[in-house]
Amino acid sequence: MLKKLTLFMSLLLVLSLAIAACGGETSDAEPEAPLSEEAQQDVAEAEEDVTEEEMEEVAGEEAMSGDVVELQLMGWASSDAENTRLQAVVDSFNDSQENIHVNLNLVPDYDTKLQTSLAGGSPPDVFYVDSFKLPDLVAAGAIEPAEQQLENADDFYSSLRDAFTIDGTFYCPPKDFSTLALQYNTDLFDAAGLDYPTADWTWEDLRSAAEQLSNPDEGIYGMVINPDFARWIAFLYQADGSVTNEDFTEMTINSPEALEALEFYIGMVDDGLANQPSELDSGWNGEAFGKGRAAMSMEGNWIISFLADQFPDLNYGVTQLPAGPGGEATMAFTVCYAVPTGIDAEQQAAAFELVNFLTGSDGMKQWTDLGLAMPTRESLREGWLAQFPELQPFLDGAEYAHPWQFRPGFQDVLDTINDGLQQAFAGTALPETVLENAQEVGEEVLAR
Repeated sequence: MLKKLTLFMSLLLVLSLAIAACGGETSDAEPEAPLSEEAQQDVAEAEEDVTEEEMEEVAGEEAMSGDVVELQLMGWASSDAENTRLQAVVDSFNDSQENIHVNLNLVPDYDTKLQTSLAGGSPPDVFYVDSFKLPDLVAAGAIEPAEQQLENADDFYSSLRDAFTIDGTFYCPPKDFSTLALQYNTDLFDAAGLDYPTADWTWEDLRSAAEQLSNPDEGIYGMVINPDFARWIAFLYQADGSVTNEDFTEMTINSPEALEALEFYIGMVDDGLANQPSELDSGWNGEAFGKGRAAMSMEGNWIISFLADQFPDLNYGVTQLPAGPGGEATMAFTVCYAVPTGIDAEQQAAAFELVNFLTGSDGMKQWTDLGLAMPTRESLREGWLAQFPELQPFLDGAEYAHPWQFRPGFQDVLDTINDGLQQAFAGTALPETVLENAQEVGEEVLAR
């Protein structure tokens, strides 16, 4: 059919040019010669060969190509499995559309590229935003509020809606999320004659087990932990501590509750019950746990696929994090799909249509069925758990998770605490000093 259509359209073009030349304004130039009888016969034969249905198909394709809204969805590159699955979801959206086409752009050095595109006035139409970064982008006026554009927004876990809500405005719906839970090596527990951890564990249970599991002479520790605010903060909340007050107007991190949490965390290392991955020939907690150098680890559900790929013979289990003096707490690490301010109305409408597909029940199910991240809609919980029952401790954490989010400029506080934790692990800083420095830097940030 393509050959027939090409011939027919070419002949029509010749005919139209000839007619235009003969019917145009008069000039001194010699008029174009009319089509020869042979050419006119070719046009007639081609017209007979092309059916009415084929002509309508060509006309429809031409009209569509002129009206298609091209969108760019930008995010950071991840594992091959994740990248491939996300492309498949985007392809599914494209197949369902006549007037919208999405190009997926997964880039390295994502934060730099996003800032450059926003500053240059040519942002992607939809882009990832980590909950920690959201306050800075909202303060810069870079994100279009999504709350009036979303379908069934009440279905998102409330803790995740809160993670993307600033001053009462819901800016972007959560793409997926992860929480922290406790992983334990069943072989090491069996060898020590210990019962496996349960959701009823407390800090005292954790420390007691670590004491019985640690064997520094053999290079095995009860737990692997690292000097990272994004891990210690779970203990802070478990102690009923906080980083700031609820409206982010005052720093509250230098408190008795925070000191209790930090002394417990650092004390595990000081007493030889835990160690950091760099001291266990590992790049991160998951690797140290997979190598059997630590009986327990505190990581998110991303560790599951890593262990399956790198340590398929490891025998382990997962349960919720132990409760502290203030009760249960974990962290919700989540990313949203944001639409920038300043794009034209047609582009914005198309962008929100894409966002609603990606975070709607069907699109989110396609994405989270891979098992690498958890659905942010409560309505998908049971179906997802039927596929991945072993991941329930992570999903249960959504009910009491704290968002990984503060206020603009808090990267300075994060860096200060991480530096302090590293010094404390090395024995060159006291817990009190770490908290005092964090409090001071945080007050400076809030004052700005």
